Amino acid sequence: MVQIEKLTGLMGAEITGFDITGGITADMANFLRHALADHQMIALRGLHPTIKQQKELTEVFGPVMKLPYVEPMPEDDEVIAVLKEADECNKGVFGGDWHSDFSFLENPPAGSILSAIEVPKVGGDTVWASQVSAYASLPDKLKKIVDGRKAVHIGAPYGVTHQPPEEERAGASIRMSRGDPKADREILHPAVITEPLSGRRSLFLNPIYTTRFEDMSEEESAPILADIYKHCTRPDFSCRFRWRAGDVAIWDNRTCLHYATNDYDGARRLLYRTTFSADPPAA
Repeated sequence: MVQIEKLTGLMGAEITGFDITGGITADMANFLRHALADHQMIALRGLHPTIKQQKELTEVFGPVMKLPYVEPMPEDDEVIAVLKEADECNKGVFGGDWHSDFSFLENPPAGSILSAIEVPKVGGDTVWASQVSAYASLPDKLKKIVDGRKAVHIGAPYGVTHQPPEEERAGASIRMSRGDPKADREILHPAVITEPLSGRRSLFLNPIYTTRFEDMSEEESAPILADIYKHCTRPDFSCRFRWRAGDVAIWDNRTCLHYATNDYDGARRLLYRTTFSADPPAA
């Protein structure tokens, strides 16, 4: 029997009894889509999908999307191997700060799936923070600023102007292209978006790619964004997931932020990642 249980009070849920070896029926797909809309992140323990099965699971939520700037697996250009080898010590880690993936694209990813192949005995957790809960509890003075406003996003790590220092970059196992002037373009998205299935509103801002509000300078926006980020990454809204080999996590890239912890030097960590698309985020 399929059961769903919350992982924390405000976000994240674990689903048990889910079997995709015989395919995914329409009822199963509907259940998963609503679970994701309700919880922003859902985990299926011990699923051990093949890459083919993972891609079929991805298609439940939207068309599979090829990510730019990150080198995919040689055998499948729709899958990224999120890998850190045991000897990649004292280096940054892929996704090692609060962010929403590629929010600087005109149509950012709608969500992603990670399948754990090999994980450390301890460490390498992923943390998500619900931006639905963050918006619902946002102080009124900040709500008045973000409601009806657009924010500017740029692909700073991949552009020319703001490339991160070498020591902060992920290790050699994840190859990324940088120095693309197109990534420095300013892209506008609503600061508050609506999740289509649930109709709930969510913040759509993040400290990696959001630089300012549309009608403000970076200097004017900075203290406001700092207050919002302090609020929206509170532990109250967060779910820290401890991986086991075979686990699968699915998240809505637009209604939650996520953070990959980097506390496992000396251990190998490998997950396969697929991404799905949808209509552009809308207020």
